[in-house]
Amino acid sequence: MTHALIIGGGIAGPVTAMALRKAGIDSVVYEAYPAGADDVGAFLTLMSNGQDALRAIGVHERVADQSFPAAKVEFLSGTGKFLGEVPLRREGVLGPRTLKRATLYRVLQDELAERGIRIEHGKRLTGARSTSDGGVVATFADGDQAKGDLLIGADGIHSATRALIDETAPRPRHIGNTTICGYAQDAPSPAPPGAYRMVYGKRAFFGYVTAPNGETWWFTNAPGAELGKADLAAIGAQEWKERALELFARDNTPAADIVRATGSEVTASNSYQIPSTPIWHSRSMVIVGDAAHVAAPNAGQGASMAAEDGVTLARCLRDVAHIGDAFRAYEGLRRERVERVVATSARMGSTAVPGPLKRMMRDAILPRVLKKGPRNNADWLTKHHIEWEARVSLDDAVATS
Repeated sequence: MTHALIIGGGIAGPVTAMALRKAGIDSVVYEAYPAGADDVGAFLTLMSNGQDALRAIGVHERVADQSFPAAKVEFLSGTGKFLGEVPLRREGVLGPRTLKRATLYRVLQDELAERGIRIEHGKRLTGARSTSDGGVVATFADGDQAKGDLLIGADGIHSATRALIDETAPRPRHIGNTTICGYAQDAPSPAPPGAYRMVYGKRAFFGYVTAPNGETWWFTNAPGAELGKADLAAIGAQEWKERALELFARDNTPAADIVRATGSEVTASNSYQIPSTPIWHSRSMVIVGDAAHVAAPNAGQGASMAAEDGVTLARCLRDVAHIGDAFRAYEGLRRERVERVVATSARMGSTAVPGPLKRMMRDAILPRVLKKGPRNNADWLTKHHIEWEARVSLDDAVATS
């Protein structure tokens, strides 16, 4: 039986492992962190296409049980003016489901355990080499090694696997934002049930949604330079709250009151993108999820793209005889789509703060634009379906790229 080494236990890694198991391929997941993975304090959305990918491996219901849906998104200006709304559910498209990143990690890793798929924590990849028999040997920071037939890098934005495959691979580019998110109990102005609210503040963008238990989950894209891990960790919840309050204190929106109602559950992370990664695979190694493509967070598609990648790669390894050819088929099926997502997400956000005249023009034009639906709600994106039983042909996959 083919044996895969999967680097990364966040989202892409466990999904890939479960899809490989369904395809008859054995794997072990190696996670760098002692438990969970990085950036666990944030929350995320799984779009309709991401839910479809999870359905292919039979984990969608478990994720749905730990998340909550939304049926629409409402838009407000910094003056509090209602700019319009867009439905998130329509024919053939499920509304997004929201959950904390840590919850999704736990659900996926619990599912690994129940399916008998091993995950080893505290295993930070430091090197990998191909062997004469066509396999691969991975080396970890603790000195341990692991041997397999292939290595799958699901190790995120700052992927070590990406650099091992191509030492000239592009590094993630900071897009000028720090994403701050928090959780407010008893916020004075919660979002309407089943709705996301997006606020175009005078100095920054603010989004929020209220969970069924009454807790309001919020985020803001705060303009700022990239911060190192130590710097991010050194800034406490109170200071992040103060930075967010400063951005929205002069707006006539619920944003400032929601931030004030937030306790100590606040986290922050840098925002990045990689427009294109030229090389996705070598003879025995391949990358999936954020290791292969990094989109700005505006479209909310990161988790969904990771799930699609993992399921698609497993189908290719199931149906294409040689590992190298399977990697080529996977790239052929995925590259155009994910790079379009990266470009779309980049267009949806801007680090520039518009002046008064541009804000007036935006607030006048946006209501008409919103009637057409937001860019991340396009059919090509959210109606994407993976037919697990359909056979993958290398020729057909490469022809689509």
